[in-house]
Amino acid sequence: MRPSSSPSQTRRSTTARGRAAERRVAWHYRLRGYRILGRNVRAGGVELDLIVRRGRRLVFVEVKQKSGFAYGDPIEAVDEWKQERLRRGIDAWLAVNPNGGLEIEFEIAAVRPDGIERVPDLLY
Repeated sequence: MRPSSSPSQTRRSTTARGRAAERRVAWHYRLRGYRILGRNVRAGGVELDLIVRRGRRLVFVEVKQKSGFAYGDPIEAVDEWKQERLRRGIDAWLAVNPNGGLEIEFEIAAVRPDGIERVPDLLY
């Protein structure tokens, strides 16, 4: 008989999958010429998954991955409530880190088995 997994084991595996998705997305951006300025940065009581920059473009990236189609599309997980929280975190980060006139953007990176879909959002 197989031992049952405890809730803490399930959380760890979910966290591990999330961190793996964030590493995959960071590599995706690096291959496209972006510098990674921050990973899992806390600002304004919010965790910002990735902060990347290429040239004059500063992008805050929310990484989303779902375990399967039954759990919905990763992009759907960034609803209005989540967007407001992210905006608060981004504003707090920008208040401490002057941007010097950079183009500020926000993207959702949906991690799927067949690749990464970058979806620009209109937070900024």
